[in-house]
Amino acid sequence: MSSVKKVVLAYSGGLDTSIIIPWIKENYGGAEIIGYCGDVGQGEDLEAVKRKALATGASKCIVEDLRETFVRDYCFKALQAGAMYEGRYLMGTSLARPLLAYGQVMCALEEGADALAHGATGKGNDQVRFEVTYATFAPQLRVIAPWKEWDIRSREDALEYAAKHNIPVEQTKKDLFSRDGNLWHLSHEGANLEDPWSAPMPEMFRLSVEPVNAPDKPEEVTIVFERGVPVSVDGKTLGPVALVEELNRRAAAHGVGRLDMVEDRLVGMKARGVYETPAGTVLYAAHRELESLCLDRQTISVKNQLAIRYAELVYDGLWFSTLRNALAALVDFTQTEVIGEVRLRLFKGSVIPVGRRSPRSLYREDLATFGEGMKYDHKDAEGFIRLFSLPERVRAITREGRGK
Repeated sequence: MSSVKKVVLAYSGGLDTSIIIPWIKENYGGAEIIGYCGDVGQGEDLEAVKRKALATGASKCIVEDLRETFVRDYCFKALQAGAMYEGRYLMGTSLARPLLAYGQVMCALEEGADALAHGATGKGNDQVRFEVTYATFAPQLRVIAPWKEWDIRSREDALEYAAKHNIPVEQTKKDLFSRDGNLWHLSHEGANLEDPWSAPMPEMFRLSVEPVNAPDKPEEVTIVFERGVPVSVDGKTLGPVALVEELNRRAAAHGVGRLDMVEDRLVGMKARGVYETPAGTVLYAAHRELESLCLDRQTISVKNQLAIRYAELVYDGLWFSTLRNALAALVDFTQTEVIGEVRLRLFKGSVIPVGRRSPRSLYREDLATFGEGMKYDHKDAEGFIRLFSLPERVRAITREGRGK
């Protein structure tokens, strides 16, 4: 392998990135390794992560607080778009990766590095998300992706390598789940989940309670939105990070936000993931309800169609693409009307909207009511239906003509 002088590694302190530091040193001529760790709310002791990077051979480890940016500019943008991959997945990992990769690239340019490295495998989506972002902002830098180069082929192999090099890791052969966590979600893959018939083990979950063990009394929560962005919970104005943390705590206590799905990876295979996204699940339900009140039918229809493409772009690592940015501009325009509040009930794993109101509401009680005070004139519908059905009536006439 050709040598490089300085490498910036996307470093989490987990199994894969922990063994990558000594591996690069062994295989790339003792290159200097700088760890880059972006804080997106993974809930770990990042100072301990930094110390671990230094102890295993990194010359330095840069920790950057990205939590506010992550929630405000990534999670909330996806929320406004209504983007859910394959109609269900709220994309906690997909949203975090481009931000982390961008921060890593900026770090590499500042440090004068000549290479970037990551711990994503050659069969997953993250390799694409990292490397597309690298190519977008620093195509001149070399990319080192050990999973595509080394002889390690399994988590068990990685654990053996770590033990051989005296690298402490939390993962054991009894807990082979691959997890990724941030403020938006916690994902679980691997171990018994590789059998799609095998149910998730209760002890696997880390954020949410088992729905059957959740409180027997429902809890209501009211969320206020301004321009499609959540800004307060139960009358208390909160910043993006604090708001998500508050909803994570309350929704997780009711078992809200669990998802078990088989999804289509970008590289062509199917994979199973189990996700815990408490706050995101509540916010998507609330935002959808408010849009139903504030946006017209045509706008909602087009927006729903574009949400599918938006989600695919995010999932595929194309956050910084021209198309994703163009769709985001359209979404931003629609959200100027999405102002108001939604009341939801949390209970035994479910989130049910029970009230919504807005000063920009298109709903008019005096038009929708069946009672007194109705301002809608039923006779107006007669002319509308004649015009609306005109193509079908003309078609019927042409059929009669052919039959003669």
